[in-house]
Amino acid sequence: MEIFKHKPIYLDHQATTPVDERVLAAMVPFFTEYFGNPASNHFYGWTAMAAIDQARLQVATAIGAQPEEIIFTSGATEANNLAIKGVAEASLQRGRHIITVKTEHSAVLAPCGYLEKLGFSVTYLPVDDRGLVAIADLAAAIRPDTILVSVMAANNEIGVIQPLAEIGEICRQHQVPFHTDAVQAIGYVPINVDDCGVDLLSLTAHKLYGPKGIGALYVRSGQALAAQQLGGGEEKRAGTLATMLIVGLGEAITLGMTMRDQESLRLRTLRDALWQHLQELPDVQLNGDLQQRLPHNLNVSFAGVQTSGLLRELQPLVSLSSGAACASGRPSHVLATLGRSKAEANLRFGLGRGTTQVEIDRVAEATIKAVRLLRS
Repeated sequence: MEIFKHKPIYLDHQATTPVDERVLAAMVPFFTEYFGNPASNHFYGWTAMAAIDQARLQVATAIGAQPEEIIFTSGATEANNLAIKGVAEASLQRGRHIITVKTEHSAVLAPCGYLEKLGFSVTYLPVDDRGLVAIADLAAAIRPDTILVSVMAANNEIGVIQPLAEIGEICRQHQVPFHTDAVQAIGYVPINVDDCGVDLLSLTAHKLYGPKGIGALYVRSGQALAAQQLGGGEEKRAGTLATMLIVGLGEAITLGMTMRDQESLRLRTLRDALWQHLQELPDVQLNGDLQQRLPHNLNVSFAGVQTSGLLRELQPLVSLSSGAACASGRPSHVLATLGRSKAEANLRFGLGRGTTQVEIDRVAEATIKAVRLLRS
């Protein structure tokens, strides 16, 4: 059913991305032709497992890991849960203290909250007014019973990139495993697990122009991790591997690495142009550091306007959001941590591969017009 005569401009790429046609083409044969269970000991199983092995190598290469350190999951939420709960369960003899950040995604905060109910202690680090963690705060929070530090690489709402290498160095000094949710960063900024001192890393395909329902967890060789799903012997999780989705993840991450530098520069230019336009309005505020942020993210607050009203005015022209898709309708805990008022309207502009300068100009003009109208 067609709701609009013309599709709105899509600026919600932090929520999800369309599947790249090249990714889809790589996946198609594994739906109908090479459909075997990769655990089967015959031609169809061998063919599927060979494709999975290739995808595992592609994911590992993208982050500077070894193929055997990659575990395929149903997405980043499962990867985060496996990392946090898996390390906690495997480290009971060492301690029960975890460190994370107040602005983490709910896929990290929720398992941490769950562990608190089981008797674990969790320290939630604050961030400064730019959304950045203070290294001194992290160092001071580490205790003899600390078993894990989890800090996301780049925030899904305000796009701020955390100093992973500095965090990793602190964790190495104290011999504490370091996990990062790198969902938003992979494909946009360079991440090498050795350079950053990362021991566990979560990623997903659908933020990378790949299919939904597939992700991966990097686990450094030697890192203890308790399986969270029991059954078959696949990975650190039970269940038949979805060959077609895994192939899609591998193709998507390889394409993302190939395009990363040039595309990030293009997106950063468009994003900065949009921010320049929006500053024609008084009482607008950028959320998050302007320099240390994802190239395709712009998060802005508008005083004197309600978010629902502003989104309603813009909806026929552009599809975007005010924050995390999984928290739609609820106040942003990220912006609350930054001290933003609930009375301000907030928009997250998520640019993507299909975004053009013409679209940016149209969205800027429409946003300025809508804010002026609502303020009047």
